[in-house]
Amino acid sequence: MRDAFAKQLYELAKKDKNIFFITGDLGFGVFDKFAKDFPKQYLNVGVAEQNMIGVATGLGLEGKKVFAYSIGNFATIRCLEQIRNDAAYHNVNLTIVSSGGGFTYGSLGMSHHATEDIAIMRSIPNITVLVPSTAWETMKATKKLASVKSVCYLRIEKGGLKKPPFKNSRFEIGKSILYNNGNDITFVVAGGIIKENLEAVKKLKNVGISSRVISMHTIKPLDELAIKKAARDTGIIISIEEHNCNGGLGGAIAEVLAKSNLDCLFDMIAIDNKFSSVVGDQSYLRKIYKINSDSIYKKSIKLLRARACSVKKNI
Repeated sequence: MRDAFAKQLYELAKKDKNIFFITGDLGFGVFDKFAKDFPKQYLNVGVAEQNMIGVATGLGLEGKKVFAYSIGNFATIRCLEQIRNDAAYHNVNLTIVSSGGGFTYGSLGMSHHATEDIAIMRSIPNITVLVPSTAWETMKATKKLASVKSVCYLRIEKGGLKKPPFKNSRFEIGKSILYNNGNDITFVVAGGIIKENLEAVKKLKNVGISSRVISMHTIKPLDELAIKKAARDTGIIISIEEHNCNGGLGGAIAEVLAKSNLDCLFDMIAIDNKFSSVVGDQSYLRKIYKINSDSIYKKSIKLLRARACSVKKNI
């Protein structure tokens, strides 16, 4: 996803001199060509992320479309006051790019585990929150964000599918993307963890279960119509995210279902409200905290059985 972002930003900057990229001493190698070819559109502020948001806000107020880039928690939690008071309050033309969502930097410990950022950012007024699930979505999101004249948050990871799920797939901010169609259960996913979800879908297909997979790449504004339709069509929804269970994608979906008063079983695949005290690569930590394909499969079977029992009781 990071490379897709860098490549798309380069193409945007080539055509638009108002595109401005700021980094907090990160991205060496990835952004070297950008810095060399567009020196007047590039600034490395050093290891000073709070200052980075202040500088970005000033440039945004002067008419620049700024992309401010750092590691997950450093671009968000460390800069929260500046994001809220400077950028969001003044609704400047700024996209905050968080590289390394979830457990991407798993081996570096909890200081580098970005597992509360979605909840924090979606709670702040005037911020659009995007969590693309693939490299293709990241590329499309970057292009769209260049024309959004307000504060945005883009959470990316490493890796990810480079092609759209279908030839006619389109990317629009605020509108989810269908990756797999089915009628028995719906998965609503945000982030690179869609890989685990698609593996679980294969296992479910082997036992005769038809799964709908929706990439909810925009957390705010949320595609409420897709959620309501899934609730009516399948009666079971599971949200999947590499994030704390409180306030993220799952929380946003729960709000929609509660307000709509729909007959739908709902559960979350997310980190169970705890800090990670374990280090390891992303795949290992997903297994440890039960947000991997096996956990998705088991929770799906549990909900499907609960739904079947409920239907029998009502007959």
